[in-house]
Amino acid sequence: MKCPYCQTDNDKVIDSRSGESGFAIRRRRHCLSCDKRFTTYERVAELDIRVVKKDDSREIFQPEKIRSGIERACWKRPIPTAEVARVIAEVIENVQQCGNGEIESQEIGSMIMDQLIELDDVAYIRFASVYRQFKNINDFVQGVQPILKRNEIELHQATKVTAQGKPR
Repeated sequence: MKCPYCQTDNDKVIDSRSGESGFAIRRRRHCLSCDKRFTTYERVAELDIRVVKKDDSREIFQPEKIRSGIERACWKRPIPTAEVARVIAEVIENVQQCGNGEIESQEIGSMIMDQLIELDDVAYIRFASVYRQFKNINDFVQGVQPILKRNEIELHQATKVTAQGKPR
């Protein structure tokens, strides 16, 4: 590995550990020529996966698009960075395991929405409004329905438990 400071290929690994939720190996290196330290990451080579878009066009799978969309949806929300990273890693892993080399963009969007609805209601709505292209208030209300149904079920279950005299 060439040193980013002096460009020589004379270093030793001083520390290795798992990184990026187990999807990379982080290595701390020490350059024996200039005595500086730097970090490298080792990852599995990307698989050749094509995303089938709504208009039937195909493009190379770009994990950065998933990362960007999820981070934008979670922006300024009280969600731990580690949780956001976990969701991103899980969706990317699921896409890579699709197996047949092609996956529909709607399937990726559904994977993300399934993760976000469990993570944060506002992040879910933010992503859904872009993904489903809300054009008016009716589209928005329809997008909120899964959250309202879930909250109604949770409230009903909590009320039922309380009525039976059991603690919540």
